[in-house]
Amino acid sequence: MVETAVAGAVSSPRATAAAVATAAVVSFPRRGGPAYHHRRWAPALVAPSYRACLVVLWVVGFALVFLWQSTSVGRVRLYTRPPMPKRAPSAAASMGQWVASPPVYDLREFGAVGDGRTVNTAAFEAAVAAIAERGGGRLIVPPGWWLTAPFNLTSSMTLFLAAGAEILGIQDERYWPLMSALPSYGYGREHKGPRYGSLIHGQELKDVTITGHNGTINGQGQSWWIKFRRKLLNHTRGPLVQLMRSRNIIISNITLRDSPFWTLHTYDCKNVTISETTILAPIAGAPNTDGIDPDSCENMVIKNCYISVGDDGIAIKSGWDQYGIAYGRPSANIIIQNVIIRSMASAGVSIGSEMSGGVSNILVENVHIWDSRRGVRIKTAPGRGAYVSNIVYRNITLENVRVGIVIKTDYNEHPDEGFDPKAVPIIGNISYTSIHGQRVRVPVRIQGSTEIPVRNVTFHDMSVGIVDKKNHVFQCSFVQGQVIGYVFPVPCKNLDLYNEQRELVKQSTLQNISDIDYSF
Repeated sequence: MVETAVAGAVSSPRATAAAVATAAVVSFPRRGGPAYHHRRWAPALVAPSYRACLVVLWVVGFALVFLWQSTSVGRVRLYTRPPMPKRAPSAAASMGQWVASPPVYDLREFGAVGDGRTVNTAAFEAAVAAIAERGGGRLIVPPGWWLTAPFNLTSSMTLFLAAGAEILGIQDERYWPLMSALPSYGYGREHKGPRYGSLIHGQELKDVTITGHNGTINGQGQSWWIKFRRKLLNHTRGPLVQLMRSRNIIISNITLRDSPFWTLHTYDCKNVTISETTILAPIAGAPNTDGIDPDSCENMVIKNCYISVGDDGIAIKSGWDQYGIAYGRPSANIIIQNVIIRSMASAGVSIGSEMSGGVSNILVENVHIWDSRRGVRIKTAPGRGAYVSNIVYRNITLENVRVGIVIKTDYNEHPDEGFDPKAVPIIGNISYTSIHGQRVRVPVRIQGSTEIPVRNVTFHDMSVGIVDKKNHVFQCSFVQGQVIGYVFPVPCKNLDLYNEQRELVKQSTLQNISDIDYSF
């Protein structure tokens, strides 16, 4: 009967291992009486005691809990975000060097006193030395009046002028060092021999910034101007800021005022940006206080500035006569944008007269020139040599200007008698587009000559309100070029006339005539 019950359970299609363990009832004959029934488990096992069962159950439960925890931890580990890979170390760090931000110094840390009386030259020099030793850094000039003699900058340096900070140049010229004449000038510019250095100076530098919250660098030039007029100086006055043979220069958000001589002179520099800068000097009685003088510079931008000075607002230069020809460094790739200029003594934007290394690829646009003697001017002379070419003036506004557009070829000022009068410059490829204004006495005066003719000059979209209703308000001499579309006042007869479609209307045969009139 046992075999029959087990066989039937196993043969059943729904039978499982549990069915095999199901209790089977087996009948045994009872001696001398009816058969009795005995219950047993199949397969046959010895029935455990109650305590043993509890121990088994506890062990099994503990094993199940341990197994569950292990698999749970495994699942947690499986779905946990892997750690981020470490960033590759820098070259300096891989070499065991610690890379840190450039240090920041306060001028007062070096003993400076901003009372306008204490001379702080030693403090400026010590601060610059500390920056040079650290390989770069920032010097903060806090609010106050910081009197100093000239000092030098260093590479990888930022000079930061806080709001209310004013650096004052000491007025006693004995504190100003003498320097040799610039090699492309061969002359101090006002006197033979050495020249005074600048208040803030730098040579052979890179990555230099002068900026701030519109703090001021004040040259206190009044005493210099008086001594110059009285001929009491034996050397050429120094600029306010001069950077020489340097690159990657930024000057922004500051005020420069009352320079002894040229205000901001960049000499043989590359990659220069001057922006959001105000440059001031009296419009009368402050001789030669040019605003910005790019001199043998390449790749330069001047933008968003206000300039009101006693000479040219911006004067692009490249050396003087035979010295500039020998030095041979042009000014090229210069952009002047969004600038307001006043120059009662000279011009808003000039090229020359010292241009003996050449000047090319200049863009002057969105410039407003007001209350000035001249608007935009090119000036040169025999002996200068070199060239002025590819000059674009665009969107120029003239307001209350004596002569708007000037090209002058007889600016006969020379360093000495060693210049070559046969070294004549080449002037050409100059365009004036969107020239507008009011209260202008002579809108155009272009004075070429047989030695230095002016070639390929273009006027397009010009309308300038004039003050005097005279005939020769558009003056030309030895000029070849074209007028495109409407131009007012009536252009000179030296120029070809084209319509707006650039179709020739009338060709000039009078390019060499002269109607220059200096009487007004």
